[in-house]
Amino acid sequence: MATPKGFARFIIVLTTVSAAVMELVDTSIVNVALSQMSGSLGVTIEDIAWVITSYAIANVIIIPMTGFLASYFGRKNYYVFSMILFTVASWLCGTSTGLWELVFWRFIQGIGGGALLSTSQSILFDAFETKDRPMASGLFGMGIILGPTLGPTVGGYILDTAQWPLIFTVNIPIGIIATILAIVFVDKKEGEGKQKQGFVVDYLGIGLLAVGIGCLQYVLERGESEDWLTSESIRICSFLATIGVIGFVWRQLTTPHPVVNLRVLSNRTLALTTIFTFVVGFGLFTSVFVYPILAQRVLGMSPLETGLSLLPATAIGVIMMPIIGKRMASGTSPIPFVITGFILFIVFGWMSGGVNAQAGKWDFFWPLAMRAVGISMVQLPLINQAVAGLQQKDYPSGIALNNMIRQLGGAFGIAMANNYIARHFAQHKNDLVSNTVPGNPAFDERLSAMIQGVMNRTGLAVDEATTVAYKQMTMMVDKQAYLLTYLDTFRFISMFFLVVFPLIFLIRIKKREKPDEAAKAAMEDAH
Repeated sequence: MATPKGFARFIIVLTTVSAAVMELVDTSIVNVALSQMSGSLGVTIEDIAWVITSYAIANVIIIPMTGFLASYFGRKNYYVFSMILFTVASWLCGTSTGLWELVFWRFIQGIGGGALLSTSQSILFDAFETKDRPMASGLFGMGIILGPTLGPTVGGYILDTAQWPLIFTVNIPIGIIATILAIVFVDKKEGEGKQKQGFVVDYLGIGLLAVGIGCLQYVLERGESEDWLTSESIRICSFLATIGVIGFVWRQLTTPHPVVNLRVLSNRTLALTTIFTFVVGFGLFTSVFVYPILAQRVLGMSPLETGLSLLPATAIGVIMMPIIGKRMASGTSPIPFVITGFILFIVFGWMSGGVNAQAGKWDFFWPLAMRAVGISMVQLPLINQAVAGLQQKDYPSGIALNNMIRQLGGAFGIAMANNYIARHFAQHKNDLVSNTVPGNPAFDERLSAMIQGVMNRTGLAVDEATTVAYKQMTMMVDKQAYLLTYLDTFRFISMFFLVVFPLIFLIRIKKREKPDEAAKAAMEDAH
């Protein structure tokens, strides 16, 4: 298959990156709409959280299977079908009138969306010569950084100007255009989708994957809200996740026709890359999860203001992606970028942990800029290294594993952050309450001033004003406890980068081949 040039390549880049951004936006766009959705559908916040959980479970089940499904049905056929499925499911989500109807179509949307991530990356890689693939990684990495950040911004804007169904139906025009462009401009590989004769489907592997990874994602998403192992459903799912994951790994390593080729992890570069990808997913999704809560609960920003405060710093990271890609395409080693990226994310954690309750949105600009640049410097080499050293036939497996590990890293991170926040909030509140007791001169002075202020503003008697002042004091203690907890959480996230940092020096980068040797290797891969 000839590599597309000029306008055709531009359209493929536009289509694949847009599809990836659309899928990633939908992982976070719902977060800011939970209150409005729960009120509209007449359910609790805990129940409406299933809208997030169902999408995440479908995503993490389908992503590792994308290589197999693309081979079985043909990559272009599978890609176009998944885009149509995602678009139709988006419309059905927006027209849902009940919780479980919405949860069902959200799950179907996740099945379609999961394919958009890995298959888009595979198609984009094939649109570039081997020597230019770091540039393809940079373009795709722009979407990975931009998608989760755009979600809260777009969601906040929609909620300010319209109703929650639009957060789903906004995908429809994008999906229709992307589908048409994919049909016209994405070429089929030679023999694509014509190898079904003698093709053995590993149904047991698919079942174990669905049970193991699906239950694991459920435990991570719902564990904190259901109080972990005190919940019977969490205990059952934890057991099924353990059996399913162990059984899946055993099956994939022993069957001659695995649905997910785990044997590619025998490549040391890819094995180390999965560790770093997990940590980067942990940092990327968890920081995007924690910062909006801090901004709205403590700093008093609206959902739209929160999203907008993320965009300037994120734009820096997006701009960096193609620059880094161009440098890597010219032969620069990825190791310095990974080292710098990890250091910048660690700096982000400690800078974020140093703000105070009077901070505004611009006080977070530099920490968020450090985060964005750090993620871009790490993400791009990891995307590229996901296929480095693999034969071309193994590219889909390497890409799918890389994307699954990133999603799981985010799920683990959010689950751990939720647990960390719950525990440390209680600790910080106890510490603060111990200093807010009558007899403490500072407390007595502050309370007296608050009582007088309430009386001056409202004309209430002393007893009533005292009650109001105590309520205000409680709210202030809660706000300060949450602030300290979120700042600790940023440091907690950065510690994971610090722990795996030494592993960077174990990566071995294959020297670039001379042009004639590269051509020979490409010919061997093609056969």
